[in-house]
Amino acid sequence: MKSLVVYSSESGNTRKLAEAVYEFLSGDKEIATVADAPDPAGYGFVAVGFWLKAGQPDPDSQAFLARLKEGQEVYLFASHGAAVGSVHAENGMKKARELAAKAHVRAVFSCPGEVDAKIIETAAQKNPLPPWLADAPAAKGHPDANDLKMVVRMLMELGLP
Repeated sequence: MKSLVVYSSESGNTRKLAEAVYEFLSGDKEIATVADAPDPAGYGFVAVGFWLKAGQPDPDSQAFLARLKEGQEVYLFASHGAAVGSVHAENGMKKARELAAKAHVRAVFSCPGEVDAKIIETAAQKNPLPPWLADAPAAKGHPDANDLKMVVRMLMELGLP
C-alpha cells in the first residue's frame, strides 16, 4: 500500500511528529508539507498532521482534509498548546474528523507542542483569554521523546502500514 504523510507546522512541532510517522512507515511512502502535498487519491494510507488555530486545524490542513477520498485509510495527528484531553484539543480533533468524514479515520493522536513566547505574550493580551493559554507553559519541551514514541505506537497497535 502506498502511504503519504502530510503535515502543516508553524513552529516545527507537528513536523517532528510527521517525521516520526514517516520513519515508522515501511514500503512505498512519501512525506510533504500541506502546501506541497500531492493529490491524496493515489494513496491507500494518508497520515495528516496539523496544528490548532482558534481551536481548529489550521486553514491549510482543513483544505487538505476536505480532499481525502471515500474510504481512504487515514491517521490524524496534531500538536497544540492545550493539554491533552482538554476541550480545546478534543474540539480541534472533532473538527478534523468532520472535515475528513468521507475517509476512514483509523486513529487520532494529539500532544502538546511548545508555544513560542511571543505568541503566548500576544495571547495574554486578548480578552477573553484563549482557552489553551493556561496550559501553554506545560507544553514547553513538547513534543518530547515520549510523544514521538506514542505517535507511532498508535500505528503499531492498529497494524497500520
